[in-house]
Amino acid sequence: MDKKLKVANIGLKFGMSHVEGAMSCEDAEIAALCDNNEENLRFAGERYSIPCEKWFTDYKDIIDNKEINVVTVAVPDQLHVKISCEMLRAGKHVLCEKPLALKREDLEEIIRVSDESEAKFMVGQICRFTPAFEKAKELIESGIIGDLYYVESEYAHDYMKLVENWRADPDRHGVIGGGCHAVDLLRWLAGDPVEVFAYGTHRLLPTVPYDDATVAVMKFSDNLMGKVFVSTGCKRDYTMRTCIYGTKGTIICDNTSPTMTLFTTDEEGVVNEKPEIIDIQVNNHNAAKEFDVFADAIINNKKVVTDAREGAKTVEVCRAIVKSSECGMPVKPDYNF
Repeated sequence: MDKKLKVANIGLKFGMSHVEGAMSCEDAEIAALCDNNEENLRFAGERYSIPCEKWFTDYKDIIDNKEINVVTVAVPDQLHVKISCEMLRAGKHVLCEKPLALKREDLEEIIRVSDESEAKFMVGQICRFTPAFEKAKELIESGIIGDLYYVESEYAHDYMKLVENWRADPDRHGVIGGGCHAVDLLRWLAGDPVEVFAYGTHRLLPTVPYDDATVAVMKFSDNLMGKVFVSTGCKRDYTMRTCIYGTKGTIICDNTSPTMTLFTTDEEGVVNEKPEIIDIQVNNHNAAKEFDVFADAIINNKKVVTDAREGAKTVEVCRAIVKSSECGMPVKPDYNF
C-alpha cells in the first residue's frame, strides 16, 4: 500500500482519543469526523482543525465514501456490531471500541461478517497497549517471576456522574461494559479461564438495574487461578490495580501510576529484601500505539491479534461472570464461536 490510510472517526464523545491516535500515525490522515450530536462534532472539528466539509452527522455517509478505507467506531456499545458490520461489508477496515458486543448473537454475527470481509477488524482492548501492563507481560515472558499461580485485577471506576440511558441498559452490566478491561487483561496475561464463580452487590448506583460491584474467581488451570473485582460505584479514584504472582516473584502495577513493583527471589527461593521499583510512562489510553498496530496490520497484511474472536472471548467470560452472580453456581465460558 503506497498511499495513506484515510480514516473516518465515528463517535466523538468517547472517540477523541481515536482521532488523536490516527493523527499521530504518519501513515494515516483524518478524512471524516462523524457524530449525530452536532455539538460534539463541532468541538472535535475545531479542536483538531478538521475542515467542516469533513464533518458528518450520519455514519451512513461514510459507507458510500470510496476515499475512506479505515473507520474507528466509538459509539454506545449497543451499536458496535451494527455499524462495524456495515463498514466491513463496504470493504472498510474497522477498529471498534470494547466491549465488542453485549449479546451472544451479536458476537456471532460480527465474527461471521469479519470472516467474510477482506478488510481487517480490530477490537480496541486498550489495556494491551498500556505501558505498565506491556511491561508486566514482558516480565512474565522473561521468566523472572517463574510460573504464574495467581493473577488478579480490578476495574474501579465511579459511574455516579456517567450513567446515561445506554449505560443503564440491563444488557450492559458493569462487568461487560467496563470490567471487560480487567477480564481481557487477565486473559492476555494468563490465558482463557475455564470456569468462573461470582458474587455481586447493588448498593451505590440506584439508577441502573444491575449489580454495581462484582467479584469473580477464575480457574485457568489446575495450578493457576485468578480474581477480577469490578466496582462502578466505588468512592475512590479510578484504577486497574493488578497483582501477578509467580513461583519466583510478584508484579504489582496499575494503569495510572508512574512506577510498578517487582519482587524477585534469590537462588534459594527467598524473596529479596528490597523490591525493584520500575519507572513507567503513564498512558492510560495509549490510542497512538493501538492505531499504529492496526495500521501496520493493514499496510503489511498482518494478523490482527485482538480480532473479532478475541474480543468475543473476553465478552463471553464477562457474560459467564454475570450469569454466575445471578444463578449462584460456577459457569464455564463457551468459546465456541
